Amino acid sequence: MTGLSTGVAFLFVPATRLDRVPKALLTNAAVVIVDLEDAVAPKGKADAREALRQLQAMNADPDRLMLRINAFGTPWFEDDLAAAAALPVGAIMLPKTENLDALRHVASVAGPRLAICALIETAIGLEAATVIAQSGLVQRLAFGSLDFAADIGCAVSDLALIYARSRLVLASRLGNLAAPLDGVTANFEDAAMNLAEARHALDLGFGGKLCIHPRQIEWVHCAIRPSDEVLAWARTILAAGENATAIGGSMVDAPVKKRAQQVLYRHALSSVKR
Repeated sequence: MTGLSTGVAFLFVPATRLDRVPKALLTNAAVVIVDLEDAVAPKGKADAREALRQLQAMNADPDRLMLRINAFGTPWFEDDLAAAAALPVGAIMLPKTENLDALRHVASVAGPRLAICALIETAIGLEAATVIAQSGLVQRLAFGSLDFAADIGCAVSDLALIYARSRLVLASRLGNLAAPLDGVTANFEDAAMNLAEARHALDLGFGGKLCIHPRQIEWVHCAIRPSDEVLAWARTILAAGENATAIGGSMVDAPVKKRAQQVLYRHALSSVKR
């Protein structure tokens, strides 16, 4: 599941607008998330689910398609899950993930073909994040920052959400998962805001970001792309060999070299073209 495990930018497309999926797949998004949850009003969910059969005719790479179903315990969950198991998608996003019971049920129906991305959006989900990450049932965690802020009554700001974000980064590391995906930036017109929010999340240890508009994809890639100066530093460090040494008056040992490797890895991810 290359797209889910290593992708940087993940683009939502409403399940009511499947005509946008082919265009979305032409962007540099690692994965296109067809959304049956927030993007579809309750009265339209059954029709939207039925229309998903159109995905069969698109002949898209399943590794680049994910379906966000409705949350466990909602009236639409079981039908969404059954539909996902029959569709040419490679992963399921489970919103408001809070416990292993829901994940086990998803896994039992979806089978090994479909990976699971656990969207953490509540205080209960955050408290269980490490258990979820270590369960072996999920391939990646994602942060539903807007829903989380509403759940605990905090501001949607870097400072207010720094604890939750750091908990998800730590949980992902303890579960040996890829770095988590940060939540969406609601404003999709302000480039400076998008770059700042993406860089903040990446500085905390996130590995990518959810997007609601195609123009946000390049901003995410730009945020993760090391500057020429940092890239040159990393290459100099790794060219120094395996033994500890000093470069430019600073000690270079194993942790510094690991950081340099991470810089080159981010450079590679930011350069991937779909």
